[in-house]
Amino acid sequence: MDLITFLDQKPLYYKEIDHERVHIAYGVLKSYIKHPRTIHIVGTNGKGSIGRMIAHLAWCQGASIEPYEKNSFCFSVGHYTSPHILKFNERIWINGTDISDEVLEYAHQRLYGILGKEMSQALSYFEYTTLLALVVFEKCDLIILEAGLGGEFDATNICDKELSVITPIGIDHQAFLGNTIVEIATTKIRSIQKKVLLAPQPYSEVVEVAKKVANDTKSTLVFAQLFEDNPIEDICKSYSCVLKKIAKQKGWPNFLIQNAMVAMQALDMLEIPYDLRDLESLRLFGRFYPVTENIRIDVGHNLLAAKVIVEAMEPKTVLIYNSLDDKDYEIILRILKPKLKRVEIIDINSQRATTKVSIEFALERIGIPYSDFNGILDKNEYYLVFGSFYTVEAFLKTIKIK
Repeated sequence: MDLITFLDQKPLYYKEIDHERVHIAYGVLKSYIKHPRTIHIVGTNGKGSIGRMIAHLAWCQGASIEPYEKNSFCFSVGHYTSPHILKFNERIWINGTDISDEVLEYAHQRLYGILGKEMSQALSYFEYTTLLALVVFEKCDLIILEAGLGGEFDATNICDKELSVITPIGIDHQAFLGNTIVEIATTKIRSIQKKVLLAPQPYSEVVEVAKKVANDTKSTLVFAQLFEDNPIEDICKSYSCVLKKIAKQKGWPNFLIQNAMVAMQALDMLEIPYDLRDLESLRLFGRFYPVTENIRIDVGHNLLAAKVIVEAMEPKTVLIYNSLDDKDYEIILRILKPKLKRVEIIDINSQRATTKVSIEFALERIGIPYSDFNGILDKNEYYLVFGSFYTVEAFLKTIKIK
């Protein structure tokens, strides 16, 4: 059975999760593959962009080095991220490109053969694809694994890692992670092992949790610094100038600049060299990404994402929107309201989608004009497509922009 058919038979969501199952499967797989140096990315927001920035910078530096010349730095780099927008292959990036269908299918057949039918079928969608990525990445020098929604109990936390990067943590996925910021931060940060890089946090409670867990696990905790935090250092001034120039060229908002700073410090901690100018060739599809001059797409979907997005939005933006039912969509819309001209509600294909009526009631309470998205776009308007991966996927398929 081919991979996509096999995965389509698996449910994407479970009411209860067997946390031991993936560890047992990895125990079977472990002796069959090599395991590269690993960076684990955990948090609520920024995981995908920070992970891709780390992977891209490391790969670009290594790509210019002949294999026999490399010492401690990277030549082959893999990045596992989720979910995907248009095609599953987006989840497994290796050496500058999404994985090919042929390599993906070969890895699936190999993994299925090692685990056997019963174990392969028992694994969840995310558990199986995480192990699949490890098979694909076994010849890499460095891999970046992005946690799905947790940390301690996430499928990506099955293997040893040299560095954990904790991105900004906020309230999200309460049904799985807890109802308070302390509970959510604790389950995410308990995944740390040796070295930890903590990105600037919107909640002070997260910092305290990180300190406690790092102390309990005897991990080295480093607080990521923004350039503005240390303006005296010449190197900071130099990097800040280069990064701001790149950000202006690519139209990056402030939160992506901060994410780049975190990515650089992660590489510094592992003594992996990089050239910051390589970010010029980085494509962060789905992260406040300009598909045209007046249309941006962002896969953000929670309160933290809304707070950073609203700072970057143009005034009188038309929001193309929909939401999953476990999101605080009314609060999100209130956050975005100061920059909105109107909202156009787009249909999305997900069993977890909230009802259109619920979003309409929220918009009426807030006082934001709205209509259904009809696929017609005005070149004189600014548009932001935001709300979830499903929202961006539906939009791109409707207007056929790739």
